[in-house]
Amino acid sequence: MSNSPPAMLYHFGPAHNACGLADSQAIGLRAAFLAEFANLNANVPPGFVLTVDTSNQLSKGKLPVEVAMAIGAALAKLAEDAGQKFGDANNPLILSVRPSPRHAISGTMEAILNIGLNDQTVEGFARHASDPSLAFDCYRRLVQNYAHVVLGDDAAVFDDLIGLYLGERGYASIEELKGSDARDLMQRFQAQVESHGEVFPQDVMQQLTSAIIALARTWSAPRAKTNRKIIGIAEDDAGLAIVVQVMRFGNRAEKSGAGVATLHTNASGDTKLAGNWWSQTQGPDRLTAIRPPVLLDQFAIDLPDAANDLVAALEASKAHFRDFMEVEFTVEQGKLSLLDVKPQSRSPALALAMAVALVEQELIDEGEALLRIDPLSLGPVLHTTVDPTAKKEVIAAGLPASPGAATGAIIFDTEDARRRAAAGERIILVRSETLPEDIRALSVVEGILTTRGGTTSHAAVIARGMGKPCVAGAGSLRIDAIEETLTAPGFTLKKGDLITIDGSSGQVLMGEVSILKPSLSGDLVRVLSWADKIRRMKVRANAETPQEARIAKDFGAEGIGLCRTEHMFFDGDRIVAMREMILADRERDRRAALAKILPMLKKDFITLFEIMAQFPVTLRLLDPPLHEFLPEGGQELEAVAQSLGVPAATLRKRVVELQEQNPMLGHRGVRLLLTYPEITDMQARAIFEAAAEVFKANGKMPVAEIMVPLVASRAELELVKSRIVAVATDVEAETGVKLVYHVGTMIELPRAALKAADIAQAADFFSFGTNDLTQTTFGISRDDSGRFIGEYTTRGILAHDPFVTIDREGVGELIRFAISNGREMKPDLALGICGEHGGDPDSIAFWEELGLDYVSCSPFRVPIARLAAAQATLRKA
Repeated sequence: MSNSPPAMLYHFGPAHNACGLADSQAIGLRAAFLAEFANLNANVPPGFVLTVDTSNQLSKGKLPVEVAMAIGAALAKLAEDAGQKFGDANNPLILSVRPSPRHAISGTMEAILNIGLNDQTVEGFARHASDPSLAFDCYRRLVQNYAHVVLGDDAAVFDDLIGLYLGERGYASIEELKGSDARDLMQRFQAQVESHGEVFPQDVMQQLTSAIIALARTWSAPRAKTNRKIIGIAEDDAGLAIVVQVMRFGNRAEKSGAGVATLHTNASGDTKLAGNWWSQTQGPDRLTAIRPPVLLDQFAIDLPDAANDLVAALEASKAHFRDFMEVEFTVEQGKLSLLDVKPQSRSPALALAMAVALVEQELIDEGEALLRIDPLSLGPVLHTTVDPTAKKEVIAAGLPASPGAATGAIIFDTEDARRRAAAGERIILVRSETLPEDIRALSVVEGILTTRGGTTSHAAVIARGMGKPCVAGAGSLRIDAIEETLTAPGFTLKKGDLITIDGSSGQVLMGEVSILKPSLSGDLVRVLSWADKIRRMKVRANAETPQEARIAKDFGAEGIGLCRTEHMFFDGDRIVAMREMILADRERDRRAALAKILPMLKKDFITLFEIMAQFPVTLRLLDPPLHEFLPEGGQELEAVAQSLGVPAATLRKRVVELQEQNPMLGHRGVRLLLTYPEITDMQARAIFEAAAEVFKANGKMPVAEIMVPLVASRAELELVKSRIVAVATDVEAETGVKLVYHVGTMIELPRAALKAADIAQAADFFSFGTNDLTQTTFGISRDDSGRFIGEYTTRGILAHDPFVTIDREGVGELIRFAISNGREMKPDLALGICGEHGGDPDSIAFWEELGLDYVSCSPFRVPIARLAAAQATLRKA
């Protein structure tokens, strides 16, 4: 088919082998797998598939003449293959219509079964059936199925009719139906359809074409488009083909049923069937639990020949598709038919195990194995998860901002959270949004819940860096800080009440829910070792604390790509000294205050250098505006003033002086360092003295990369760099150690990107801060964008949230320009990225395209980035 001219439909089955997996774009995955399977001489009932292009024509509700003629010709072929005729009153051909989308989408569209039955053909079918009630049972199912999918009737109404009928007859279950019951129930179903002003069509061709058109229209409906948007399928890449296939009847009386099967390999290497089997059942029954399933062990005992055929089919499919496959099958009077085949559904841990097994069995190589694993699926393997079998009561839903699950007491105040956590309590910090000064509380709580913000808000970014679960933007929740209550629709929770948050799904759950701990298996280690052999880009981590650095190192980080040193200023005596510095009127007093912080920072830097050994450590100089280190007001301001020994009025005056209309674009970063060069001097000395001390202790020279934030011009960088170099010279003279260090900048402003060639003359490296670069390019606050960015993606204004996946057309072009011009000026300019986009697989593919040297991401995203970087290398090759 691949080299054939475009056609409206294609045949598959034992007598046809014209199409297969290579044609999945035209005929969808279900049809492609079925056709490929049929080509292996598997017992696939014959059928045909209307292509995606043909289905698109039908979505408007009309059947073009040429399509009708093609369907008629296809039915004639099917009749020849099956030895039956569609609509024949004596020996009718009975069909199913099933969706075949291009992408695997579970449970979004129903199949329509038993098409071709009417008041005449049902009698002919009954004469050929060993049990005549089978025909009327199938007819009843068709009426309900057709009424629901094609006419839009509520399927539950028909279930109620069954319940009423069973009650009238005194039956306990539908399995007790006998004699004329199936006919009587079918007639009640027909009457139900007629009660709505509709008539179930007796014209079998109308049944078929209406079913086909109904699937096509459902696919194009707004609800279906929204569902595809949610799961990340681009509309221009979406598409639905439609499979028409000869029916097999698992609801016959003897040696019949339906099931789903896979092959399971045990520890000794033996394979056996795994899955479920429903006797005397048609496909939909297993979804509605009309009849309980049994394990396939029993199926193998009851129907050994069919079981052997099933094992052989699964073995053949694994060898052919080079993957572990799952089949949906029907057995009709002992004969096996295969109705669907697809890659086996798998948990993240099982996906890793399968990848390793397929490589060991030499069915695929390591590169192909890596490409089959979704990097983001590694998240649950690395974090705690809510037990899927646990009972849970969802009280609210927000955005899955940081994966993992945690239970704790609701606490609204950060200082209260710190005290309680220090006393051993499990705490969930609940805030409208978090601020940089909350870092001390964030580091000790179990998890974070915010009512505002998105997946790139302050709370989300910090939580991911710390490996803590976070649910952000749970807008249905209301915080009453005075009453200390959290109100959800139908619930009011008090301070201290237990809740569970699931940062992987965004759910907020009532009370304590069972949580499963992550299990790092040897399979993950092995898969990542393959990735490390293939990937070109290095992977570093964003880390400030020893705990974060150790986690990053354990997860394979090759250095620290961003240490936000301001996070080191907020704890204990440091914040006091920092406030003293801010309140000081003279430089010598500011230097005296900073001198108290220096040994503390030096100790932190020593620890980071030791953990990362000879890997580079990128240390960003102080970035936030000074007001973030001061209390906002009220009782906290009074307490801080008292601790500093200054009048509250003096502190209040300084707070007012430092207030800014737009702090994000205000007196921060390099601007702050130019105003207060003593800050640069203190931090540089702490860095260099730490490096010298580590070298003297173990003979290994740390590689310090000093990053100057928010630079927009070369002059800014040169002024700050000159002070850094001067401090380095002094420390070298004092210690006798020749330091190894680099000075560079974070490119986070559009002007910096546009002036990259000029700035590169003063920089040893560029690290793209894509969080702020995205904010300043779009003029959108990442903390507030969660309120409206969904509207942009839903309407197609943006393909995705630009704070999650890099905006290639705008922000990406700035980065491309900066790289080209920067390296043209300085060919050995080192290039990296330290924004949240450093851990996003789609963005990592773009960084590989641009030739960045490394990505830096949250510690728990390091394994994800290692795999994604390898995939990017493979796809670029």
